[in-house]
Amino acid sequence: MAPVKIPDIVVGRLPLYLRALEIMVDDNREITSSQELGDRLGISSAQIRKDLSQFGEFGKQGTGYNVSFLVKKLKEILHVNKTWPMVLVGVGDLGRAVADYGGFTPRGFKVETVYDSDPQKIGKQVGTFTIRDASRLGDDLAKNGIKIVMLAVPTASAQDVADRVIKAGVTAILCYSSTSISAPSKVHVEYIDPVLHLQRMTYYMR
Repeated sequence: MAPVKIPDIVVGRLPLYLRALEIMVDDNREITSSQELGDRLGISSAQIRKDLSQFGEFGKQGTGYNVSFLVKKLKEILHVNKTWPMVLVGVGDLGRAVADYGGFTPRGFKVETVYDSDPQKIGKQVGTFTIRDASRLGDDLAKNGIKIVMLAVPTASAQDVADRVIKAGVTAILCYSSTSISAPSKVHVEYIDPVLHLQRMTYYMR
């Protein structure tokens, strides 16, 4: 029997649940409920129960969820019960901020290397990294088995760089460029464009 296809919108909510639960762990909470999670996240308790039920039974009616146990199970479901090595391509203003960001490692990800094609940047330091020549990108990715790449390159370069990393075996791309990337179905692409979120917010403003 083929595995059940979980809707992407459900998968997208799981990291929200995980983040809220990890905050509870930090607050030494042992038990929570779908109602409490819903109140924190602005999601209905029924929706949370429905989402979690697609992966198994994690709580009991009347007693709620064990916080630490649910954190453990969600990390397993999201495959962040280990650390994923990543590389960053593009060290402009945004890329430098990403390279300096310290929040990846505690949540299952580690930037291993940063790349740029600008000869004026290659060999320079950004944070704890020495910027490597992007011409070596494909060989380095294939050699080291890297599967996740973050792109912070100019929009005009994004597709070309994406093609190169996909050819090297990358299957997940987080794109900070304001463009859409064409990729095979086996490659998952996510986008971060603050302007899109700002435009979504201004719809509700009067």
